[in-house]
Amino acid sequence: MDELKEATKRRASLAQTMKAVFWSFFGVRGGSDHDRDMAQLNPVHVIIAGILGAVLFIVLLLLIVRAVVG
Repeated sequence: MDELKEATKRRASLAQTMKAVFWSFFGVRGGSDHDRDMAQLNPVHVIIAGILGAVLFIVLLLLIVRAVVG
């Protein structure tokens, strides 16, 4: 429980979190980058950024399909 409280106090910027999530969607995170992210990123921010990234990805796919079909 203390580890969770400690992890949520991490102060990485929103840009760092979004960058980590963006590259993770493509699966091109390096090992050293992953280790650095695990030490710096707030897990709550990562979850929120992941959900936002997934929603944006779905919306983008829907727009592409709509443009091709319609």
